[in-house]
Amino acid sequence: MQDILALATANLLSPAVLFFALGFAGTMAGSQLTLPEAVAKTLSIYLMLAIGFKGGVAVAEHGLGIDIALALIAGMVLSALIPLAAFALLTVMARLDRVDRAAVAAHYGSISIVTFVAGSEALRLAGLEFEGYLVAVAAVMETPAILVALYLARSARPATGAGEAKGDPRNEGLMSEVMLNSSVVVLVGSFVIGFLAGPKGLADIGPFIVDPFKGVLCLFLLDMGAVAGRGIRSGWKHMNPGLVLFGLIMPYVGAAFALAAGIAIGLSTGGVALLMVLGASASYIAVPAALRLALPEARPAIYLTLSLGITFPMNLTIGIPAYIALAQMAA
Repeated sequence: MQDILALATANLLSPAVLFFALGFAGTMAGSQLTLPEAVAKTLSIYLMLAIGFKGGVAVAEHGLGIDIALALIAGMVLSALIPLAAFALLTVMARLDRVDRAAVAAHYGSISIVTFVAGSEALRLAGLEFEGYLVAVAAVMETPAILVALYLARSARPATGAGEAKGDPRNEGLMSEVMLNSSVVVLVGSFVIGFLAGPKGLADIGPFIVDPFKGVLCLFLLDMGAVAGRGIRSGWKHMNPGLVLFGLIMPYVGAAFALAAGIAIGLSTGGVALLMVLGASASYIAVPAALRLALPEARPAIYLTLSLGITFPMNLTIGIPAYIALAQMAA
């Protein structure tokens, strides 16, 4: 318990979390704090590029092996299982129709790359190393959750022919949205480039992607705090105690699955903790974009308020330190 409290205190007092708190508190108080959309997107792309490139370099130093294959398989299995658990929990805890439950489940099976970046920084703060190829695991955890959620949402519908046809343009657009999402493209692409460039490439562009990283993360989280605050203010009327409790509990369910998977495939303590962060996070970028095409009847006021307004702040403040401490105790 003392370890968890110490890690939580260190995380809460880190500049990145404090800037998130500033944006969140300011917006909740009525401030119009916001970054231009183009600036926020540029910061997001920078973070994806930096974390992907450094992950690729780490894999180049480590070398390809069975451990990477096992981690990728574990990530895909987690991304398929966690939505099923989320859907079952929502059935018990909240009065939502099947489509909304499936939409929420997709968010919790997929991942938040910003939470992953924050977890990486927290691990470095705690002095723990982790496997660089977990960046690739994060990338493969986007798609299975969405596909499982679509099955859950559509399995109760009668077959209507055109709407569910194999060649439905809406389904084709969904796969393009998932596979060519800007976060996935930049993350995977920079990972491959980092792998090909190796340590020499990192030395060449280190002043660009290493030194400014923490400052850019602080600015991005300032904006994310403001976005989360606006989400809660606009979507809170759709929340009930069961949904709020779900948003706080479900991350730990996903983290427990990831803890078991990380230990089973032999990840380091830092690797187990980071896989737990992935299992506990909830998407608020890639999945909403995909669901706009696939499940337009699902309510964004519910799934975005849960993922961005409740789960993301909880993970950023107390969740990540808890996952690190649990990984240290278990692994």
